[in-house]
Amino acid sequence: MSVEIFHNPRCSKSRQTLQLLKDNGVEPEIVEYLKTPPNRDTLEQVLDMLGMEPRDLMRRKESEYKENNLDDASLTRDQLIDTMIAHPKLIERPIVIKNGKAALGRPPKQVLEII
Repeated sequence: MSVEIFHNPRCSKSRQTLQLLKDNGVEPEIVEYLKTPPNRDTLEQVLDMLGMEPRDLMRRKESEYKENNLDDASLTRDQLIDTMIAHPKLIERPIVIKNGKAALGRPPKQVLEII
């Protein structure tokens, strides 16, 4: 059973989550989502698995959030997802996926619930 992690090696929480997985005998497939952003289908699936809407998975303090006026309540779900794809830095991390389930590693130990 494969495990996948949306990982940013510059993020301490992402590094902690990756180490936690390895400490528990899991060698995940690492997806550096800033280099290889998820496509629409993948991002929609991740949102569904997490039970979140796009803004719930966005890093609201990033400059891209303000620059794209993402607080605008008139923006549709599709528009928000398009912006996340265009600016993957907005996507909260790390995200671990296994067997159709996903967990956000904030805090890192939260991912153990799906392992």
